[in-house]
Amino acid sequence: MRPRSHYRAWLLLCAALAVHIADEALTGFLGLYNPAVLAIRERRPWLILPTFTFPVWISLLGLGVIGLLILSHWVKRRLPWTAYASYAFAGAMIANGIAHLGFSIYKAQWMSGAYTSPVLLAAALNLLIQTSARQPACNSG
Repeated sequence: MRPRSHYRAWLLLCAALAVHIADEALTGFLGLYNPAVLAIRERRPWLILPTFTFPVWISLLGLGVIGLLILSHWVKRRLPWTAYASYAFAGAMIANGIAHLGFSIYKAQWMSGAYTSPVLLAAALNLLIQTSARQPACNSG
């Protein structure tokens, strides 16, 4: 395996997530999410789920992607803990992609975010593969 494959897979998943967020923003994700959260809160008041306005939602997601891009500095240096971060990032994005596609199947229509979910899933699987194949860095300092 080439030494930079894991780093490139991380960056690719960051890019796929950014495209996925744009898909959600352009197809009205909050119009589905906020009413669903309010309905869940009515049935389960002890469950703490936030609702969002668009500016807050898009800002938080944008900051999240920026944070992941900042972490790429350490992924590139192949620090040992970045393997765990990679598994967590990929696992969360696999769950996200499956949720969008599963909800689309359940509702029998393409839901917000479903268009880019296959890209998100492919990039996440690639990161899993590259992480599991990576060799430990000789100098992890």
